[in-house]
Amino acid sequence: MKRHLIAAAALCLLAASQLAQAADAVKIGFLVKQAEEPWFQDEWRYAEQAAKDKGFALVKIGVPNGEKMIAAIDNLAAQKAQGFVICAPDVKLGTAVERAARRNNMKVISVDDRLVDGSGKPIASIPHMGISGYAIGKQVGEGIVAEIKARKWNMAEVGAIRVAYDQLPTAKERTMGAIDALKAAGFVAANVIDAPQAKTDTESAFNAANIALTKNARFKYWVAVGLNDEAVLGAVRAAEGRGIKADSMIGVGIGGAKAAENELNKPAATGFFGSVMISAKEHGYQTSVNLVNWITGKAVPPAEVQTKGMLMTRANQAEVRKQMGQ
Repeated sequence: MKRHLIAAAALCLLAASQLAQAADAVKIGFLVKQAEEPWFQDEWRYAEQAAKDKGFALVKIGVPNGEKMIAAIDNLAAQKAQGFVICAPDVKLGTAVERAARRNNMKVISVDDRLVDGSGKPIASIPHMGISGYAIGKQVGEGIVAEIKARKWNMAEVGAIRVAYDQLPTAKERTMGAIDALKAAGFVAANVIDAPQAKTDTESAFNAANIALTKNARFKYWVAVGLNDEAVLGAVRAAEGRGIKADSMIGVGIGGAKAAENELNKPAATGFFGSVMISAKEHGYQTSVNLVNWITGKAVPPAEVQTKGMLMTRANQAEVRKQMGQ
């Protein structure tokens, strides 16, 4: 009897050891569409912190197009990763992502941009963490309106550059939310100038905004909105190139990442007035933890999480970063 008890205890210890090894062996990927952008760099940084805190392995991969995205997912499977977080290069690749994950027996969570199927509907089987693009955009517009009033500008003399990237639904939602907030405050609809950008970086935004400024030199003052901080920074740089100074320009970005922090910490104020800060920490850290918990059977992630933002300016940035856990 004693021998059987010893054997049973040994088996229990072995099983416990194997379970511990299995938990330690959790590996996930974190795939982003534009690895060079500060926002995604911050997400990766916080995902790395989660990996360190929770003891799992993390593989970071940039996926600028659909072909590289599928190759990255297959590569993760070859590395025996059990799942991945993804911000895809195109939300319409949602079905391809779902199939690739299923084919490789991997779990997947989308971040930032919600994946959709062929009919444009969100894919319910893929949990998502993002923001309400329209609500964040409204915060941008409301922040601009408050500053226009503080500066006592005549709205009829103000032009608005909408740095547009309408092929991405969340980008259109953000900029339209901002413009709707301006219009609700009495902004003249005809004074809104669309400036379509080819990519979502500062250079593309600069080129788009420069064209808009050249064609609409009649305005005394300018405001600028866009998908992210980089889009608005591009518009601000274009305005500076045309002699439009900080006291005649109000740009409010979205993200609050390093690019915004650097701009707001310059010795002299620029036309980049502020940014609606969203939590790269929550998007990077928490999505990773949610995925690992799902893989290990601890908890199923919420179907959808919408994070909130706060307007950060030169005056309040320290307090906002503290409140946002940055």
